[in-house]
Amino acid sequence: MLYYLYQLRDLFGPLNVFQYITFRAGGAAVTSLGVSLLLGPSLIRALRERKVGQMQRTDGPQSHLSKHGTPTMGGALIFLAVVASTLLWMRPDNRFTWLLLSVTMCLTAIGFWDDYLKLIKKDSKGAPSKAKFLIQVVVGLGVTAYLAVRPPNGSFATMLNIPYGKELFVDMGVLYFALAVLMVVGSSNAVNLTDGLDGLAAGTVMFCALAYAVLAYVAGNVKLAYYLRIVHVEGAGEISVYLAALIGACLGFLWFNAYPAQIFMGDTGSLFLGGVIAVVAMCVKQELLLPIIGGVFVLETLSVILQMASFKLRGGKRIFRMAPIHHHFELGGLAEPKVTVRFWIVSIVLMLAALASLKLR
Repeated sequence: MLYYLYQLRDLFGPLNVFQYITFRAGGAAVTSLGVSLLLGPSLIRALRERKVGQMQRTDGPQSHLSKHGTPTMGGALIFLAVVASTLLWMRPDNRFTWLLLSVTMCLTAIGFWDDYLKLIKKDSKGAPSKAKFLIQVVVGLGVTAYLAVRPPNGSFATMLNIPYGKELFVDMGVLYFALAVLMVVGSSNAVNLTDGLDGLAAGTVMFCALAYAVLAYVAGNVKLAYYLRIVHVEGAGEISVYLAALIGACLGFLWFNAYPAQIFMGDTGSLFLGGVIAVVAMCVKQELLLPIIGGVFVLETLSVILQMASFKLRGGKRIFRMAPIHHHFELGGLAEPKVTVRFWIVSIVLMLAALASLKLR
């Protein structure tokens, strides 16, 4: 809780910087990066000793067979780095940070349960799909209930801000809460589907977090929010500290997850990464930017839905060589690192397109 050091500024002037969001966000990013790099080798070694390794599909790309046995559950590394860094650099009286930490812990627990059954108990089915989905819905309902009682901005509680329009809003009424649950569950599972190539999910989440860190900072600053014509959310700036910790943790994880990966994140990481990004979108009242910023995740999810629909409705015919779509490109002859980097490029372009909405109003 380094935030309170600023109260000692009369004794030592430079301590005043601890009250600034930008300084603490930078500190959070560096801290989580350091924690990831420090704990990574020990975690990888421990998982190898316990033979907690990835089981590869035999019907997938042949190049992936060499990944069999690679340590999984690396999402624990991201989780530890994010939580430790956020607790160290956050402002303790900020409600949004505690909300994000709560969602992080709940969704990580679901992912850990699934990975534990699959990888340690050697149950190929893992956690029951219906049970996982139900718990995700409960988490989504919990977030929705909290934001209904204490909305980010009471004047816009059930409204959606239309991007690229000047103060355009649509009041969804009670449908907003159904949409909120769908966002949490859908985003959580979308990142999970994307986590199929070395570095793909972690890198893409990083760009999403960076975009929302900017949006959160702007929304939390009354002058900037008024100037850019977006909804002002008191205290939203502190979300940037959490997201900075998330960026640093993902960056540190990429050190070990870059091709060829030494560790995979598993459901332990992917479920919470997607879920918290959706919650951030609701907290800063930029819900409709989520499909743009997370466009890669939307594409991956749609490819799976279309593939399944085509297979069932067209007598076994497929649209893609394999779904999710990153495998389609792999089977088309593109090397795994090239697919990953190209998806990163798409994510960066989408991030910039979303941030452009701040001025195109």
